[in-house]
Amino acid sequence: MDAKSIGATIAHLRKRMGLTQAELAERLNVSNKAVSKLENGLGYPDLSLFPLLSSLFGVSVDYLLMQKKGITVAGSIIVDILKIIEKYPTPGTLAYVTSLSQAVGGCAPNTAIDLVKIDPHLSVSVCGKVGTDENGRFILGELQKHGVNIDRIISTPTAPTSFSDVMSLPQGERTFFHVKGANACFAPEEIDVKGLNCDILHIGYLMLLDRFDCPDPEYGTAMARFLHRVQEAGIKTSIDTVSREGADYKTTVLPALPYCDYVIINELECCSIWDIPPRNEEGSLNVAGILLAMEKTAQAGVRRKVIVHAREACFLYDVKSGKTVSARSLAIPKEEMKGNTGAGDAFCAGCLYAFYNHYPDTKVLEFASAAAACNLFAANTVDGMRSKDEIYALAEKYGRLS
Repeated sequence: MDAKSIGATIAHLRKRMGLTQAELAERLNVSNKAVSKLENGLGYPDLSLFPLLSSLFGVSVDYLLMQKKGITVAGSIIVDILKIIEKYPTPGTLAYVTSLSQAVGGCAPNTAIDLVKIDPHLSVSVCGKVGTDENGRFILGELQKHGVNIDRIISTPTAPTSFSDVMSLPQGERTFFHVKGANACFAPEEIDVKGLNCDILHIGYLMLLDRFDCPDPEYGTAMARFLHRVQEAGIKTSIDTVSREGADYKTTVLPALPYCDYVIINELECCSIWDIPPRNEEGSLNVAGILLAMEKTAQAGVRRKVIVHAREACFLYDVKSGKTVSARSLAIPKEEMKGNTGAGDAFCAGCLYAFYNHYPDTKVLEFASAAAACNLFAANTVDGMRSKDEIYALAEKYGRLS
């Protein structure tokens, strides 16, 4: 029983209920100072408080005493501004925007919100940077609404919140115009590694975080140095990358691999590290090439698992045993699909939840692929995600591709 872990759990549950420390203190009949001390791990709660806390938060006493600390998601925070257009105009001409909407985007908010939708009792926090602008306030509000801890998000007046203008034709084809903004100035030293209170830290996207991707004379990249510090703090590390045409995957990704417990990427990203074509000429998956790329990625220093996801299937390579398992994607009818933006982050959330709960390898892929399928039922990045039990039910309902 660790006082800091118990305090973090109580703080997380309090915030999920929308209570201030003063309001919690009143309900527990203790002082504000006592609640603050408790949440900061500066002392153990009186045993008489546990039944009260259990009843108030709707969790068991055992849950309050668990040593698990939750998951932190760090990295890119983006606002997606989705604009439905009638057509792409030729240069110098006009086309109408017929619909306008706003949604969270980027690894950090997408994965974090997906995690708490999978399991509302899971403690999830975000590290990143936003601007002191309307988009930044929107992101923070959405994260808070879903119960994600935003205490480690930095607001800066010197850069706008990163955003993407997403121009979408009615039939679904999309073009992205991205402003780097605050993500480009978010730096490793702005994360207090010693203050992190989590079991797993997942960060993404590599090649979209300039200060993390920059060269380091000893480690190769600042990201590699950062991940090493996180591992030294006793926290498991996980990475995701962005799919970017013409990107130098070798220079950016390879240095980080020795400091990763988990690597969760798609077939293009994994194969690009090793100059292996991810697909055959007719468009089918180059399974042999993907498996070779995964094995080489593991041999580059990954400690636990290398996971690759594609539209049709996903694969997991276990470093310790050298064995690979795979799972087909869910057979969702095309007419029921509303979009796939954020499906990769949903898959990551499923993997992280499965790792956190020590699922066996095959079950990791089955759960993660079903979590990714949830994303297909919504046009934006997070609205499609469902609870753990609903994810299992979805897999049972639709089955898998043959």
